[in-house]
Amino acid sequence: MPRNSARILNAIVCGVAVAAGSSFLSGLPAHAAPATVVSVGDGDTLRVRQNGKTLTVRLACIDAPESSQEPHGAQASQALKALVPIGSGVDLRIKTTDRYGRSIAEISRQGRHINQDLVASGAAFVYWQYIKGCDRQTYGRLETEARLDRQGVWSRGGGITRPWDYRRERHNSNTTRGSSLADQAAKNDADFASLLIQHTGR
Repeated sequence: MPRNSARILNAIVCGVAVAAGSSFLSGLPAHAAPATVVSVGDGDTLRVRQNGKTLTVRLACIDAPESSQEPHGAQASQALKALVPIGSGVDLRIKTTDRYGRSIAEISRQGRHINQDLVASGAAFVYWQYIKGCDRQTYGRLETEARLDRQGVWSRGGGITRPWDYRRERHNSNTTRGSSLADQAAKNDADFASLLIQHTGR
């Protein structure tokens, strides 16, 4: 495992607090509902079993690197798996449901706030566009400390490409590629029609 990945996972698994003078990060309110982890996808998505139903959960308040943002995407996924192993019990505080049907939630396990842990270790960014309803002050402090310590996604100056920018760039690239293919197809159709007219003499 690359040295940077090992450092992230070691900090999380050993419970080393990034915030100076603190031990555990703040947990969720008492009304958070229990669930069992079924699988972990990327660094901010997992599936849980709750009340006999399987839910896909998108972690609220944060945005982890995409899987194709190597090596940070894989590191984020490994970090989440270390924090919430399959079969472990977690508590969910569901905020809303997104357009894909995923439950947007903050989660905790054994008194640790998982979303905040991921930010503190540099495994994820604060998702400032969707910070409403989150503890803005705590998330901001943890991200600043991770940046100053050059943790994970902050290992290079200014941090890696933000996941939301990365997704937008890929979308724009795919849209441009699709338009180019459509233009080429239209040109081919026009060329074929021209040849057909020449051949038939019409």
